[in-house]
Amino acid sequence: MLKKDTFALRPPMGWNSWDCYGAAVNEEQLLGNAEYVRDNLKEYGWEYIVCDIQWYEPKATSNFYNNFTELCMDEYSRLIPAVNRFPSSANGVGFKAIADKIHAMGLKFGIHIMRGIPRQAVHQNTPIKGTDKTARDIASGFSVCAWNTDMYGIVARREGAAEYYNSLFELYASWGVDFVKVDDIANTEFKPHDPYSAREEIELIRNAIDNCGRAMVLSLSPGPAVISEAFHLSQNANMWRMTGDFWDHWDKLYAMFERCEKWAPHVKTGCWPDCDMLPLGKISKNCSCLGDRDRYTNFTPDEQKTMLTLWAIFRSPLILGGELRENRPEDLEVITNRDIIEINQYSSDNRQLKRNKNEAIWTCLDKNGNRVIALFNTSEDEKEISLDLKKYGFEGGIGAELWTKDEVSVGDMLSMTVAPHGVKIVRL
Repeated sequence: MLKKDTFALRPPMGWNSWDCYGAAVNEEQLLGNAEYVRDNLKEYGWEYIVCDIQWYEPKATSNFYNNFTELCMDEYSRLIPAVNRFPSSANGVGFKAIADKIHAMGLKFGIHIMRGIPRQAVHQNTPIKGTDKTARDIASGFSVCAWNTDMYGIVARREGAAEYYNSLFELYASWGVDFVKVDDIANTEFKPHDPYSAREEIELIRNAIDNCGRAMVLSLSPGPAVISEAFHLSQNANMWRMTGDFWDHWDKLYAMFERCEKWAPHVKTGCWPDCDMLPLGKISKNCSCLGDRDRYTNFTPDEQKTMLTLWAIFRSPLILGGELRENRPEDLEVITNRDIIEINQYSSDNRQLKRNKNEAIWTCLDKNGNRVIALFNTSEDEKEISLDLKKYGFEGGIGAELWTKDEVSVGDMLSMTVAPHGVKIVRL
């Protein structure tokens, strides 16, 4: 049996298709972005290529779902890729051909699924592999997603439920899947009496992964994850969303400081509270979430550095969302800062020191034991931000600002001028 604690020993880094393609990504787009990661980002640690929602929906064109449409499904109630969008999946191959190509690039492959069992499997009462039970035997008519019609939830304790999830992950292992993002499960929205009502399904999924014979990172969505369930999440998942969908608007980034403060005590090896994807570069190709289609990020250069610095020093997973092949030089530059990436991947003693409505200060130790301090200006005006190092038992010295590479000489007080919505991060 594989063990969860051997997966995702560092925060996962990669790319996901949702921000730019919604539910409509196809094989060419998926592999094209994988090739970009191979050629431009792999050496910096970016490695996962994740195909997001509804890869089994042949008519998908955007982030808007076609309600109650026909989905592609095998004889055992399991969704399979739509051949018109993923031609290499024909003849029962599934995602194996795509996964093989991505693995040959030295990268890893991931998929998105919705929790539960396809509603068309329930309506057709199709079999479940490994049991004489059928889809209708395990489905729950009281457990449905509020924003997508593809699935019914399942009654986890019924005979056939474990066999269903085991058969799913057996299939994904045969395809060569390395990462599974399970949706409608970390917070079952619109169920205020129990937003963590899918806890037993999470346990079935954990067990199915552990017994499928292949290491797979388990990511749970959507957020906000239920912080009172932090222990259960850490026992079962590698990543879980702290927020709803994160987009390129300052108010959402500002709100993340509070979320990171609350979740910081629960960050540990193999368990990464997730700030969500990084909406950088060209986003909304086929996805019109919170803005016009086919546009570059709304975040200013300073806000982009603030976002990446917070994700890094908090140690969130780093998952890019833009169409990478349309990156500008400045987009590539911001996501290939080795110092910031190393903070994310290898730092320790990560914590917030102070925060008010206009500023936040975080610290950590880098992989060599050097003290790192990030000064965030969350106000609308340029601001001098200071930290009394002696108060926290830190020592000054000669250091460097990790975005500009400028040398910094620090005594007992670290004090720097920071642009509005900007950051200075200093390694002493």
